Amino acid sequence: MGGQKERFYGDARVLHQQAVRIPLPDREAERAFHENVQTLADALERKARLLADPDVPVLTAHEIELEHAAESFERRLRNIAGEEYESVAMEYYRGERDDRIAEIAAYFVEGAWRIQQRTTVTDMVYAPLLLRYPDCFTLNIRFASDYCASGAIHYESPEHSSVDCDDAYAETYYAESQYTQREAAGYLEDAADVFRQEFPDPDDVPFDERKYGGIASAYGRHGSVFSTVVTRVDPDPDRFSEPATEPTIVEAGPEAQRTEHEFGLDGIVH
Repeated sequence: MGGQKERFYGDARVLHQQAVRIPLPDREAERAFHENVQTLADALERKARLLADPDVPVLTAHEIELEHAAESFERRLRNIAGEEYESVAMEYYRGERDDRIAEIAAYFVEGAWRIQQRTTVTDMVYAPLLLRYPDCFTLNIRFASDYCASGAIHYESPEHSSVDCDDAYAETYYAESQYTQREAAGYLEDAADVFRQEFPDPDDVPFDERKYGGIASAYGRHGSVFSTVVTRVDPDPDRFSEPATEPTIVEAGPEAQRTEHEFGLDGIVH
């Protein structure tokens, strides 16, 4: 997505208080959903391995995270809007299209652009909310300026620090930073398992045991300190009164409001 000639320059209206709802009408669709979740879990595990390696900068681990998130979004975009999804999204942004497909394309392209900004330019929290219902799943792409979730893991990145310390302190600082990175690596490995447990393989788990599932997470940075929290969410079984028949944009549900409060998301941009 980084090569597109036009892009969304932070148009919060595309994401504000909205989610994408995508039907899961059959086993094939469930397998595709499971594959996408596997990509996210694999990304967490790869990031964990990189954080545990003292020779790998934290920024490298975050670039891997960006690549996997973009891969997940692009897979959805191609399935819904086709290979020209970027052009479709820009037509929506310019007011040339206002149909369902263009709106969804704009939603995902905006989210991908903001993820890149979070990782490479600004201090920004990425707080996605993924929920599985019997006949569909929803994804809320959310961003905020800060959060204070209990249970979040924090780790230090010397590469992002502006502290100019002497040699004696520098050795201690780097050792402590590597310790926090190893702690974060263990947390991320456990988080990958949570994703797999909440959204299991449809070929291995009966429908009644997989028809509901949810994960809320937040990935933030404040200066040289990075943080992550991943937690299970119980979807509201009464959220939708109509069956899912096609991909569409829907209002953010009660789960979104609840997790924003629980995470203490500040300056939220949905």
